[in-house]
Amino acid sequence: MFHRAVKVVMAGLVLMAMVSNARAVERVEHKDIEYGNVDGHSLKLDLYLPKDAKGEPLVVWIHGGGWRQGSKSGVPILYLVDHGYAVASVEYRFSQVAIFPAQIHDCKAAIRFLRAGADKYGYDAKRIGVAGGSAGGHLVAMLGTTADVKEVEGDVGGNLDQSSRVQAVVDLYGPTDFINFLQETGDPTKARASVSLNQLFGGPPDEHAALAKLASPLLFVSPDDAPTLILHGEKDPIVPLKQSTDFDAALRKAGVPCELVVVPGAGHGGKEFGAPELQRKILEFFDKYVKSDGK
Repeated sequence: MFHRAVKVVMAGLVLMAMVSNARAVERVEHKDIEYGNVDGHSLKLDLYLPKDAKGEPLVVWIHGGGWRQGSKSGVPILYLVDHGYAVASVEYRFSQVAIFPAQIHDCKAAIRFLRAGADKYGYDAKRIGVAGGSAGGHLVAMLGTTADVKEVEGDVGGNLDQSSRVQAVVDLYGPTDFINFLQETGDPTKARASVSLNQLFGGPPDEHAALAKLASPLLFVSPDDAPTLILHGEKDPIVPLKQSTDFDAALRKAGVPCELVVVPGAGHGGKEFGAPELQRKILEFFDKYVKSDGK
């Protein structure tokens, strides 16, 4: 596996101003670590650690992009390193390469790989949280609800002796119910959504109902799911807010700790989600359920 380590001195000076009481720390970056290889397709992740990491909890970022584009670079949660966390950012196969469940197979493989490599890199394998936006929000919601679901585990990358269970989830405006998604989507964006979903499932969701159900975190909710923080824009034109309100209601009904924050005036992503108060909300959530194990 190829990777290179880059030391960044006093990293995070800009981000420090965005979250109150942050203390910029020296960090080490490991780029392009291969966590799996499928038919010659190399799957990589980046790892950001406080210098001399000694058992910090880990938060894994999964990017969005309609399951068909996007990058593991440009990680919006790197400020967590200044607060005593390790951070990883994961890439996965896009839908034009492989249809679902390839994407969740890859994400679970990354969690298993990271858990197996904890001693090597210095973070805590028992304390892993995940966060992601849009398609990444969907994938982290899947990670939080399908810890013991064999159909979406896969065997990518091996490390099958390791668990893909995560301890906490931050879902930023991710879809959760593909059975009803298009019916809930407004006409101006329905065509765009249809293109993404058709590519994800290999055709329209109603013609691939089994895959659409398999991809719906809402349908896997159970009492042992990971505590979840959901952030969703009040005026999201791409992923209907109902996708998050229904998911929140189902998690609460099952007794899973969950909080839904509807961001006033926000659409699908945007600068509102980088506001200091939301960064603090995310930090406090991970502090409670990952750093302190909910105690």
